[in-house]
Parts: sequence; C-alpha cells; structure tokens
Amino acid sequence: MRAVILAGGTGTRLFPLTKLMNKHLLPVGRLPMICYSLIKLREAGITDILLVTGREAAGMFTDFLGSGRDYGISLTYRIQEQAGGIAQALELAQPFVGSEDKFLVLLGDNLFEEPLKPHLEAFAKQSEGAMVLLKQVPDPERYGVPVFDAKGRIERIEEKPEQPQTDFCVTGIYLFDASVFTLIHEQAPSQRGELEITDVNNAYASKGMLRHSRMNGWWTDAGTFESLQEASIKLMGTVP
Repeated sequence: MRAVILAGGTGTRLFPLTKLMNKHLLPVGRLPMICYSLIKLREAGITDILLVTGREAAGMFTDFLGSGRDYGISLTYRIQEQAGGIAQALELAQPFVGSEDKFLVLLGDNLFEEPLKPHLEAFAKQSEGAMVLLKQVPDPERYGVPVFDAKGRIERIEEKPEQPQTDFCVTGIYLFDASVFTLIHEQAPSQRGELEITDVNNAYASKGMLRHSRMNGWWTDAGTFESLQEASIKLMGTVP
C-alpha cells in the first residue's frame, strides 16, 4: 500500500512561527513534526510515500528529507500551487497512486500513539469504499463529527457542529480506494472556495461505502500552540 502525506496549508493558528517555516517542519519533541508521519508509516510497512506541500515550503522539505533514504522510505513530491482545500491537494496524488486499489492519506499535523497497522488490516478486508479513523475527544465541535445510523455506521459527517451528536471526531487519517478521485471531481467548492475532504467522505457515506475504525491511544492535530506543546511533551522521549 502507498501513502500520501498532505503537508501544505498556511498554519495561521500557529502564526508567527509559520511565518518562518511550514507548520509541518516545526520542532515537536526531538524532531520536526513531519518525521513522526514518516516513522509511523514505515512502522506500518508503508515505504512508498508522496508528500504534497506548497511551493514556498518545497525546498525546505527536499533539503531536509531528500529521497527519504535516511528514514527507510522512498519519497516523491508534488506541489500544490495555491491553497484549495485538502481534497484538492489529494487530487494531485492521482498519478502517484495510479492503479493502486487502496491507499492511506495522512494529514501531516496528526500526531498519535498507536500503530497504524491494525487499521490498515481492517481496511484490507473492506471490499471497496473508504475508512476514516475516529477519536473520542473533549471538544468535538472543533472537528468533523460523525453521525451514526441505527446500525452504527456513519450516516454523514458534520463539520464543526455547534451541538455535536457524539464526542468522537474524524481524525486526519483516511483510507481510500481509487474511486476517491472520481468523487473529488464531482465536488463543488465550499463557501470558502475549497474542495473539502468532508464532502468527499460524505459522498462515500451516501453510497453506504464509508466505514470507520476507532483510535484508542493518544492523538492530536497539533494545529494550535496548546496542542503543539502537548505533542512535544508526549513525544519528547519516543525517539533517541
């Protein structure tokens, strides 16, 4: 299985740090943030990885990571010329994914404790469609929140609802089959002018093709100063 790491965006919630560098290169514990994504993917047996980022950050990523050899992986790069949403960035991965039936997408600011392999194995048993990883959180209104039907399947995902129907959120870890690119092409930009990954996941849900798996260990999206500090404390002792 191949993987796509999305590491673009402006990181406005971490300004002025992100005026200096891309959010995913900020230090977390002993390593830049992006390194934890690479380590988690390699531990899961995924070594063929595409990294999508913006033009202004591409040079820093290639200078630091190179081919990925130091991390035991093979890295390919694609440039998102302008911010147009997560789904638009994912669309750039279509040539890389090619005929691969299934692949993993990881938002580069997602930091977490548990291994990915059990979730990959669960998705491998799924004949088609997509899978999202969920995490129980104290503040689900900050995220996309799943709404379950009577059978416990995701009926739809509500983006940052004022009154969440559950305390689970959709993390930035997704598993897709190749039909995701067709679904992306069918989406219209949101009110903020972006192609939203929630709309893509809801398209799967409307077809009864969206499954989920729950994460039990520690997880954060490291998108705020508070969560960045929490991640640094949690991960300080995890690498030599």
